[in-house]
Amino acid sequence: MSVTIRDVAKAAGTSAATVSKVMNGSYSISQETTDRVNKVMEELDYHPNLRARNLAHKSSMTVVFVTTLGRNVGFQNPHMFEMMCGIEHTLSKKGYSLIIKSMMPEEAVDYVRQSFETKSADGFILHASVISQELDEMIYQKEIPHLVIGMPDFDSHFCWTDVDNKYAGEVAAKYLLTCGYCSVAYIGGTEKDHTSMHRLDGVVSILNQHDVIRPKNYVQYGESVPETGYAMTEQVLSGDKRPEAIICANNYLAYGCYKALHDLNIKIPDDIGVLSFDEYPFSQILDPQLTVVNIDMYDLGAEAGKTVLQIIKKPKMHVQSYITYPTVIERSSTKKIQ
Repeated sequence: MSVTIRDVAKAAGTSAATVSKVMNGSYSISQETTDRVNKVMEELDYHPNLRARNLAHKSSMTVVFVTTLGRNVGFQNPHMFEMMCGIEHTLSKKGYSLIIKSMMPEEAVDYVRQSFETKSADGFILHASVISQELDEMIYQKEIPHLVIGMPDFDSHFCWTDVDNKYAGEVAAKYLLTCGYCSVAYIGGTEKDHTSMHRLDGVVSILNQHDVIRPKNYVQYGESVPETGYAMTEQVLSGDKRPEAIICANNYLAYGCYKALHDLNIKIPDDIGVLSFDEYPFSQILDPQLTVVNIDMYDLGAEAGKTVLQIIKKPKMHVQSYITYPTVIERSSTKKIQ
């Protein structure tokens, strides 16, 4: 005779309702009770009929992460997968499955609508690359539980969370000033690259507070590829005075910056310090190893998973906030200046 939920409740010294809450990942149940119920289920080899339970609760126990993927995306955006792992870890602890769906922005409206109306998913995590005003309006009208990763670049009703890149830029500038660097240049992405521009805003705000003068050639914009990083570094060094440190908006630009300094026989950090953002993909393989302001994207994903589960339970909940854990990882590309 198969084990029932009542058998588990009796052996655990609790009610069937409590066992059900444990299986559904309810936050109202203490960790001690949760551990006891889980131990009994394991001892009795109890396996709930998930499909029947989901139908009873009118839930698919599924969250879909909608983004745009393509060839080489793992190299171009390695943080995407760290974030996905964090999301999946949080969801799986609460009994939810994560589905990854890649599409273009124009496909997202119909997909999200159909998936929600057919109850194929309980909620959606949307990468900023797939959002649109049409998607925003549809989700708002139908009250679809969702969370956007990345602040929308237009006025919207979206629930969203994002890294505070301006604050990360402030952390970078403060670190260099604390080290004793008195002149700082910045090579970044294009002016349409919001991450780079926000990091620059943070850098500039701190330099302005400390009356640090920036010659015109000390701020450069371009595509985030090593070749452009090389060219922008040459531009930074073309003026009458060499900066004591260069901040690179990302690892690809830092790679090009390193090569340019090497070819010009400028030693890092003896002649010039270099700092970038993000741990991946090159910070630990460059020589000397790169000092970075790093943001834990796994934790960002884990927090996003928690938030979307809260929104699924309370669809009228509205969240628009930054999540930031910037940490300076000090390595050999910078030094304390006496």
